[in-house]
Amino acid sequence: MDDVSFYKAQLVTMKNCLMPIAFVLAFIVVFPSLVQAQEGTTLIKATKAKTSKKGSLYVYWGWNREWYADTKLHFVGNGYDFNLKNVVATDRQSPFRAKIYLNPSNATIPQYNFRLGYFITEKYNISLGIDHMKYVVKQNQMVNIDGNISDTNSGYDGQYNGESITLGEDFLKFEHTDGLNFINIDLRRFHELWTSEKVTFNVLGGVGTGILVPRTDATLLGKPRHDEFHLSGYGFSGVAGINVSFWKYFFIQSEYKLGYISLPDILTTYEAADRADQKIFFSQFNVVFGGNIYL
Repeated sequence: MDDVSFYKAQLVTMKNCLMPIAFVLAFIVVFPSLVQAQEGTTLIKATKAKTSKKGSLYVYWGWNREWYADTKLHFVGNGYDFNLKNVVATDRQSPFRAKIYLNPSNATIPQYNFRLGYFITEKYNISLGIDHMKYVVKQNQMVNIDGNISDTNSGYDGQYNGESITLGEDFLKFEHTDGLNFINIDLRRFHELWTSEKVTFNVLGGVGTGILVPRTDATLLGKPRHDEFHLSGYGFSGVAGINVSFWKYFFIQSEYKLGYISLPDILTTYEAADRADQKIFFSQFNVVFGGNIYL
């Protein structure tokens, strides 16, 4: 695939990712105006004892699924500088077993979400969280390569200009599986749709930013496997969701998140000069459980 075809494919990929991102951002921008116009009139009225959210805390834990747009991976080091284009990757779900998902000692094995938030007003809260995602480059896929590899004794030395190459384990194995850790701060808005004495339905929207500290599991050009945590980049995201609270103290929440990640400094081997960089568009679906703490 030539550069023109590659960038056309990238534009299509970006368009497919940015359209839902634009939808979420539009929801976040328009949402406050819509609900403000409905102030004083809930969708379904019910008698209730009002509990103030301002100054309260919430905490949640749950699990996620991810979908990633195709990306370009750039590798540089002693004797090589090359790009891999249209690289396909997936998340990695742990098998759903009680001893994995419900055992506190195994809590960090699945793809999980943790968040602690504080309501600065009745509707707006600021929160700190971690999205423990996993990113696995599909093995034995065909991708395009350009650049050069020399003096590596790997069997892949040569000059490349858009040729196809298979990502076998002797060439590249690449994962952020412990994981693609997105530590982020969100500003979110909650709006109560309906409430009764025992159940309350809310909607939410927000935006966030943060840093990425992946533990990248990489084997490159036959060099020893590398697997260490490293501050590698930053990201941005938008989120929309539905929250159902019970007796005002416990809740279950579903979220849909869209985001962009830039990783300019990925460790690939134990040699100081060896690095990789990539940019990732992702979507994420979360189901979380939590509690409200009224101070």
